[in-house]
Amino acid sequence: MSPVDADTDTALDALARMIDAAPGTLVLSGAGLSTESGIPDYRGPDGERRVSPMQYRDFVGSSDARRRYWARAFVGWRNFSAAAPNAGHLAVARLQQAGHLGAIVTQNVDELHQAAGAQDVIDLHGTLSRVVCLTCGDRISRWDLDERMAAENPSFAVHTGEIRPDGDVTLEEVQVADFRVPICERCGADTLKPDVVFFGESVPKDRVERSFALTDEAPALLVLGSSLVVFSGYRFVRRAAANGTPVAIVTLGPTRGDDAATVVLKTPLGTTLQALAERLGV
Repeated sequence: MSPVDADTDTALDALARMIDAAPGTLVLSGAGLSTESGIPDYRGPDGERRVSPMQYRDFVGSSDARRRYWARAFVGWRNFSAAAPNAGHLAVARLQQAGHLGAIVTQNVDELHQAAGAQDVIDLHGTLSRVVCLTCGDRISRWDLDERMAAENPSFAVHTGEIRPDGDVTLEEVQVADFRVPICERCGADTLKPDVVFFGESVPKDRVERSFALTDEAPALLVLGSSLVVFSGYRFVRRAAANGTPVAIVTLGPTRGDDAATVVLKTPLGTTLQALAERLGV
């Protein structure tokens, strides 16, 4: 493990004391936690968006938009689905198993918390491993759909090492023109969508309510790898602060919630969380 400087060491000690005094601390995680697994985040350390994700209104608005999405996602799924938990995910799981951390509310759609062994994970924005039909509501496995898309597009061979935070890649229009859009086997509509919350779409009410309830019950809130620019996560930091609940933030770069935090570390997630686990004897 790389040595930490004096300021970081002091902040880590403060974080360890905070977590030790608040067993079952609630975790709110964002894309920055998965970057060390090779999945980039939407925004750099400066907070500026680096990619333009599919908008919900565009996806539901036309078959052409859905063709573009599924062609790009079909290629991207190879790399996205191969991502493995990193040191940060594994440290969170160990800290949870030891009782230091409680439930995890994640804005990520990669299920790497679960792959690392974490329990009680609320996938706030859904997961890419499931697909839903917007017409009839049928849900299927992304793995099963991937097999169908491969069979229906046998000559579609685009190879790229690119990976984007929502699991797709960048392709030119000419590359996607002949891609066959997957059809719902139950109702025949071409409205299959990954079971995730797109930009411009609302988070399901039941997930929001459960996350608010967990925030109200939590002895402390630990934010990992989120700039909190998107309100879907920031609202829980606001709620915790309003409740007088201690908040700690570990991420690279500034966040929207820094002013509400008791402890802030602008350090790499994997190294920091490993050091936290060591300080807590995990």
